[in-house]
Amino acid sequence: MKGFKHILFIGLLILCSVRITGASETARTFLDGIKDYKENRFAEAAAAFSRIADEGIKNGKLFYNLGNAYLKNGDIGNAMLWYERALKLLPHDPDLKFNYEYALSLTKDEKGDKDLPLFRILFFWKYLLSQTQIQWAAIIFNLIFWSLVTARVIRRKNRFQTISHVILALGLIFTFTAVYNDYEADFIKEGVILPARVSIRSGLTDDATELFVLHAGAKVKIDKEKDEYIRIAFSEGKIGWIKKADAGVIFIH
Repeated sequence: MKGFKHILFIGLLILCSVRITGASETARTFLDGIKDYKENRFAEAAAAFSRIADEGIKNGKLFYNLGNAYLKNGDIGNAMLWYERALKLLPHDPDLKFNYEYALSLTKDEKGDKDLPLFRILFFWKYLLSQTQIQWAAIIFNLIFWSLVTARVIRRKNRFQTISHVILALGLIFTFTAVYNDYEADFIKEGVILPARVSIRSGLTDDATELFVLHAGAKVKIDKEKDEYIRIAFSEGKIGWIKKADAGVIFIH
């Protein structure tokens, strides 16, 4: 596992992300978290950084170091949850990817139906870029396209026709990808198992038939909610019910 990097840089980003009225309190919480982490009080560090995240601050480095604190504290479930959240914002960060893979190696459940390599190759930009980067790419390509169209209308010439078509195609690709990402976030929820061991059952009671067992850090899809329970799918044929508290939802609105 790689070290607690970029901590001061995170602090600056956090201070810039909050309103001035609450900045001093957030800064104190952040500094308390740094101190706790450096003195090996990882549970306290995780609690401090979680309070900052609970304020609505979405920062990949903050989420990454939350994952580090939980991992150091031996909490694989929450470590994987925060690493997954960080990857949504920082898909290329080498330290994050290294620590994520290390934490993944500590989990006990190997999922059988991983994304097909061909799908990842055909839609590589979806996995190479973060959701924010895809949204900005869609905006930029659309702005360029309409700027070229405006220039053609004003000059009444057919210049830039080929490049306009290319830019339009790229704009449509990134726009549809951004729309799909929003749909995926709203309707295709993913979560991470938090407790060390969870029984997945056939119904909404503790005495319902145990179908299979999952362990901390397992990544699941959430396809239905009812009362205090959710129905999760781990792999083909492995579907059942668990309590909501047993899984953390990856996407943060």
